[in-house]
Amino acid sequence: MAGRLGYTVDICGVIIFSLFAHIYGQITYSVSEEVTKGTFVGNIAKDTNLNVQEMQSRMFHMVFPSGRKYFDVNFKTGALFVNERLDREELCPSSAQCSIALEAIVNNPLHLYRVVVNILDVNDNSPAFRLQSKTFNISELAYAGERFQLPRASDPDVGANSVKNYKLSPNEHFSLDVHSGGEQSVSAELVLQKALDREKQSKIQLTLTALDGGKPPRSGTLQIIVNVQDANDNAPSFSKSLYKVQVVENAPHGTIIIGLNATDIDEGTNAEIAYYLINQDGDDKSSSVFNIDRDTGEIKVQGSLDFEDTNVFEIHVQAKDTGVSPRSTHCKVLVEVIDVNDNPPDISLTSLVNTVNENSSKGTTVALITISDKDSGKYGNVHAEISGTGPFKLLSNYKNYYSVVVDDVLDREHVAKYNVTIIASDEGTPPLSSTSVFTVYVSDVNDNAPRFPEPIINVYVKENSPKDQTVYTVSANDPDSDENARLTYSLLESSVNNIPVSTFVNVNSDSGEIFTMQSFNFEEMKTFQFKVKATDSGSPPLSSNVTVNVFVMDENDNSPVILPPYSEQGSVNTENIPYTAEAGHFVGKIRAVDADSGYNALLSYHISEPKGNNLYRIGTSNGEIRTKRRMSDNDLKTHPLLIVVSDNGEPSLSATVSIDVVVENTGEVKTPYRRVPIANDTFSDLNFYLLIAIVSVSVIFLLSLISLIAVKCHKTSNNFSSYSAPVITTHPDGSWSYSKSTQQYDVCFSSDTLKSDVVVFPAPFPPADAELISINGGDTYDRTQTLPTREKVNTCYLRCHVEMSEMLSM
Repeated sequence: MAGRLGYTVDICGVIIFSLFAHIYGQITYSVSEEVTKGTFVGNIAKDTNLNVQEMQSRMFHMVFPSGRKYFDVNFKTGALFVNERLDREELCPSSAQCSIALEAIVNNPLHLYRVVVNILDVNDNSPAFRLQSKTFNISELAYAGERFQLPRASDPDVGANSVKNYKLSPNEHFSLDVHSGGEQSVSAELVLQKALDREKQSKIQLTLTALDGGKPPRSGTLQIIVNVQDANDNAPSFSKSLYKVQVVENAPHGTIIIGLNATDIDEGTNAEIAYYLINQDGDDKSSSVFNIDRDTGEIKVQGSLDFEDTNVFEIHVQAKDTGVSPRSTHCKVLVEVIDVNDNPPDISLTSLVNTVNENSSKGTTVALITISDKDSGKYGNVHAEISGTGPFKLLSNYKNYYSVVVDDVLDREHVAKYNVTIIASDEGTPPLSSTSVFTVYVSDVNDNAPRFPEPIINVYVKENSPKDQTVYTVSANDPDSDENARLTYSLLESSVNNIPVSTFVNVNSDSGEIFTMQSFNFEEMKTFQFKVKATDSGSPPLSSNVTVNVFVMDENDNSPVILPPYSEQGSVNTENIPYTAEAGHFVGKIRAVDADSGYNALLSYHISEPKGNNLYRIGTSNGEIRTKRRMSDNDLKTHPLLIVVSDNGEPSLSATVSIDVVVENTGEVKTPYRRVPIANDTFSDLNFYLLIAIVSVSVIFLLSLISLIAVKCHKTSNNFSSYSAPVITTHPDGSWSYSKSTQQYDVCFSSDTLKSDVVVFPAPFPPADAELISINGGDTYDRTQTLPTREKVNTCYLRCHVEMSEMLSM
C-alpha cells in the first residue's frame, strides 16, 4: 500500500505541572506495513502545536529507543514520513498488536511528546505447514465419525490475515471439521465418514489446504497419507477435550501442573494407554517447557517459565493404546502462566548532557530518563529517586519519564564531576530495585584569578654575576582549567632611582623565570623592588601581582686600602724608636679599610718578617706594631718590616705596606780608652789628613741629622694634612663599611709615639650623616663634638721644635 491509510491523533493524559511550563502528551498514528519509503504518516508539527518555522530553531528531534530510525520529519511541512521498510512480522513476531514508540523533543522551552505509531498488518504472508506431509495409520475397524487431529498451518500475519479456514481435497472417506479457538487459533480435524476397507484401498492420499482471511486470500497445502490398517476398533478417550490450568512463572523443574487420564474400553494391550505431547507445527515452545509421563499422564515443568516471554501455553496431548493397531485420541491443555515480581525496573537514559557549565542556573536539564518494568500490575509500577546528596534532583515528567535537573550551585574547582545514581523500585513484595549511574562533568568558567603562594618574594643576587642569569622563578596557581588556567607573566613597569626596572631585570612570559639584564654592584645598589603580574587566558582575563624584593649580596671584590700616613704606594715609611725601648713599646699603627661589607670587610694584620727577626709584633685586629723585647748591641739599627693586611673573604684579598724601624741612640756611650803615646810632637801630614777626615765626617753626619730632623718636623708642623678618605660607617652588629664618595679630611699627627691617635674629620665641618671615628680604636667623635682647637695644633709645632732642639744639642 503506497498511500497512507489514515491516522488518529490522541492527546491523552496531558499533565500540567505547577512547577514547570512544559506540557507532555501522547500522539498515536497508524500506518500499514510494507509501505514505500516517504509515505506520509501524520503532521506532527500540527499535532504538537508547533510552528513549522520554529522546529529547527527549537532543535526538534526524535529519539528512537530501538536505535533504528524508522520515521523522519520534513522540517518544511512538519510531516512525519516513513524512513525505513516496515515489516510487522519482523518488528512484532509474536504479538497481535504492533507499535513503534518514540519521543519527540523540542527545546526552549523543553517539551517531550510520546509518539506511538501502530503498524497495521497486510496480507503479505501465505499460510504454511511445518511438515510437507502427514501420515495416518488408520485401522479398517475405525468407525464413522472417528476424528484425527491435523497439523496446524502457521501464518505470520495477524487478525483477518491469519489462518481462518481449512479445506480438504474431495474424497469419499474423510471430511474436515474446522475449530476456531480465537483469532489466532484455528485447527482442523480429519473425520472419517465412511468405513475403511483395507482390501479395497490400503492407502489414501489427501490434500489439506489452509486459507487465510485476506482479500484475496492466500493458501498453503499439506499432503496427507492414510495407511489403512487392520487393528483395534476402540480408541482411548479423555473426559474433556480442553483442560485449563495455571502455573506461576519460575516454577521449579519437576512441578506437576496436571495429571491426565484417558480410558479405553478395550481389554489387554488394546486398553493400555501411553501419553505423548504432540508438536503440531514443529515450532511449539511447549514441548521444550513441559514433558508428560507416558505411563501416568502427568504433565511436568522441565524448562523455564517466564510470564514476560509467554503467558499462555497450548499443549496438545495424545493418548494411544498399545494394541496391534493402536488407536489414539487427543486433548488440549491451556496453561496460563501467573506473573510474579521477578523483574527489576529497567533504567534507560534517552538523552544525556555529559558536560554542564559550572555557572548553570537552577532547572537546567542534565538528562532524560525512562524507567520500565516487564512485570504486570502493581509489579510494574515503579518509583525513582536520586541516591545521596548533590546539586541535582529528579523530576517526574510523564508516567515513567523523568528529568534530572540542576538544583544547586556548581563549582568545578570544588567538584569537577558527579556520579549521579538513580534508584528505581517497583511495588512488589518484596520490592525489586535497579541502580543506574552516569557521570556529569562540570565545565570550567574563568571565575578564579591566579594566586601567588606569598605576597612578597625575596630574591638574593650576587654582585658581579653575569647578566641573563635566572635568579628566581615565580609561579602562580589558578584553580581553573585549560585556557582559564594557562598563565602568562609580565613585569609591571616601575623605576629604581629614576631608571626603569626593566633595565635591571625581566621575566619570561611563559615560564615565569626572572633573569637579570645587567651585572650588579653591591657598593652602588644594595636592594630594589618591582612587581610581577600573572594573567590567565580566560575571557575576560583575570590577574594578580606579587612584589619581588631583590637583595644584592656582597662579593669580595675590593682589596683592603691602607690609610695615611702609610698609604703612599711604593714608598718605604720610617718609624724611630729609642734604643732603650722596653718590651711592648709602641712603634706605629697600620690603619686600613675595605669597601666590601660583612666578613669581606673584616681585616687582619700580619708581619711578613725575615727569618730570625723576632723583635716586633703587630695586633692582628688593631694593627698596632710593638716591640717584643729590649734592644741589644747585637741588633741592627734599622729593621725593615713588611705588613700584610688581609680581609676575611673567599678568596682573601690583601694589601701590603713597608716600614723601616730605626733604632735611635739617645744617650752618650762612654768607651774606655788609653792614652796613645806620641812618638814625637811633630804634627805629621798623616795627622793632618786624619783631622780633615774626622771633621768632614762630623760635618756630613751633622748635616744628615739636621736634614732628618727637618723632614720629620715638616711632617709634624703641618697640623692639617689634607687627604681624601672614604666615609667609614659603623653598624650595631659590630661590622663597619665605608662610602666611596670622596671627602676632604684634615689629620693631626702627634709626636707622642705611644699615643699617636689620628683624628679624622672633614674640613671645615663633617657632612650631616657622617661619623668621626678614631681609626686606632680610641674614642669615637661624633659631629656634635668640638673640633681640634688651635692650641692642639700649636702643641704639634712645639713638640717638633723641642725634639729638634734636643737632637741639635746631642
